[in-house]
Amino acid sequence: MECFVLGTGGMMPMPKRRLTSVAVRTDGRVYLFDCGEGTQVPYKEAHLGFRPLKVVAVTHLHADHVLGLPGMLMLRSQMETPEELVLVGPPGLERFVKNVRHDLRMYINYPLRFLEWSERAGELAYEDEQARLFWRPLDHSVFCLGYRLEEHGRPGKFDPEAAVRLGVPKGPLYRQLQLGEAVVTPSGATVQPEDVLGPPRRGRHVAFCTDTAITEALQPLLRETDLAFVEGMFLPEHEAEAAEKKHMTVAQSTQAAARAKVGRLVLVHLSPRYEPAELPRIDEEAAKHHPAAAAGREGQMIEVPLPD
Repeated sequence: MECFVLGTGGMMPMPKRRLTSVAVRTDGRVYLFDCGEGTQVPYKEAHLGFRPLKVVAVTHLHADHVLGLPGMLMLRSQMETPEELVLVGPPGLERFVKNVRHDLRMYINYPLRFLEWSERAGELAYEDEQARLFWRPLDHSVFCLGYRLEEHGRPGKFDPEAAVRLGVPKGPLYRQLQLGEAVVTPSGATVQPEDVLGPPRRGRHVAFCTDTAITEALQPLLRETDLAFVEGMFLPEHEAEAAEKKHMTVAQSTQAAARAKVGRLVLVHLSPRYEPAELPRIDEEAAKHHPAAAAGREGQMIEVPLPD
């Protein structure tokens, strides 16, 4: 799994800081979180490709999180025979896209599937062969969602010695057992996967939570994730402004991540008042509360290893 920091800024794109967006690539699929103005530029720079893009998850309908979506949709139309794209987000996302398409006469040559949050939706937003995407409302000035992406679990470790004891010859039968299929040995005995596999192993977990005041809703989204992208919009001296605008300070974000036992924290949605030269100060403040926390960097790629 690779996570690409396409931008780390909030409110408006700046010459050296694009708007907050993260692309997660795993097993040939790309899941994009937020798509503010100009997101297609760093997306192309990362060479992620538009065919692997399967899902765009939008946190809320503020301009700096959604205005890049029309350009992304039009770029994807340059492919031949593109597949369906799933758009996940708050109520009103489908209306926004349909109105833009109508007013701009946008040509889209693939189906769009909209999954909008509702009280009846439950915590699972989306699922495919690779992963599950969970959502939960946060606490912002407009309705805003936080996300948690979980790869499906993997079979336990294969025990070749157990397979030999049970009479399974080396070769294709080993592979079948590792895929969770029962096999028949040359002697006619049936061997089940659980006879030769250890306990199931979990996949990698990533969270994306931005534009929110401190809230308990963060905890289930962040809990024991391998990597989390969380807003760190303000330094401590601007805590009153953070509360007024329903954002978090660096200290609040890192404390929430530490409480949730997040493995690694990347702070995004940084205020445009902080110049790039001030990033080390944000890093220093973050490290006071979480040993593996720092501000995100433009164009940064983070590999997420398997937990075991």
